Amino acid sequence: MTMRKVLVPTDFSDNAFNALKYACQIFKYEKSEFFILHAYADEVYRQDALEERSELNELKDSVFQQSEEKLKHIKTQLKEYSPNPHHKYRFVSVFATLIDAANDWVGDENMDIVVMGTRGETNDRKLTFGSNTLQVLKYVDCPVLAIPEGYVYHPPKEILFPTNYLVPYKRRELKLLCDMTGSFRSTIHMLYIDPIKKLSLRQEDNQEFLKGCLQKPKLVFETSPEKEKTIAISKYIVHKKIDMLVIVNSRHSYIEDMLYRSTIDELGLHVKIPFLVMQNLTR
Repeated sequence: MTMRKVLVPTDFSDNAFNALKYACQIFKYEKSEFFILHAYADEVYRQDALEERSELNELKDSVFQQSEEKLKHIKTQLKEYSPNPHHKYRFVSVFATLIDAANDWVGDENMDIVVMGTRGETNDRKLTFGSNTLQVLKYVDCPVLAIPEGYVYHPPKEILFPTNYLVPYKRRELKLLCDMTGSFRSTIHMLYIDPIKKLSLRQEDNQEFLKGCLQKPKLVFETSPEKEKTIAISKYIVHKKIDMLVIVNSRHSYIEDMLYRSTIDELGLHVKIPFLVMQNLTR
């Protein structure tokens, strides 16, 4: 059985630790290696008064030492919370921005997934997703599971996967979803949002491909006549008591991004459940 590799960025907030606890639970049946990463370049550069290179280096050393101490504390907390013999942990402090550090580790270690809280220490309360989370969702080449602030873990039994059956999904990302949900005997609700019901032949083929890749969970195929995607998804989450939302971050052109706010940004305003974003990339 291969080792599941999970990257968990932390800024040492309660929300970040909550996401780490969720990661330990959702992969509790799988052999997993967790990389707990603190990227601290922004903390160092935030000190505007720095003028000398020597001051910068001193500050870098001091922030690194603080980071190492806090990671030790997380290690102790984890031992109490989840003494799982299937799990290994690595703790990493790195002088880089979060996006650069996350992308480097995802590439170097061939990570399966990034798990993080939806907001950090400094984020605006009115937004569901903090700026760091949105950056990671958009730019890191790996599935990302975002855990809302204060979310109390319970097994992901009911999962909502909206799809138009036009995107040919990547096997590796579907296998991740299949293994994760198979452990909990989950039901995945495949929701086709379209006022016109009939699937084209291409859509039917993609639907068959999904069935072939997602054999462990139970699949339910549903259609919503709602025109507005966000409304259809929000309604379904409430009516079916959904525990996790799966969505695909399809890479649009810049023009489209400027014209339409992406579904991720919009849904982020409403979603109070864990949110798995598949990047649909070949890796």
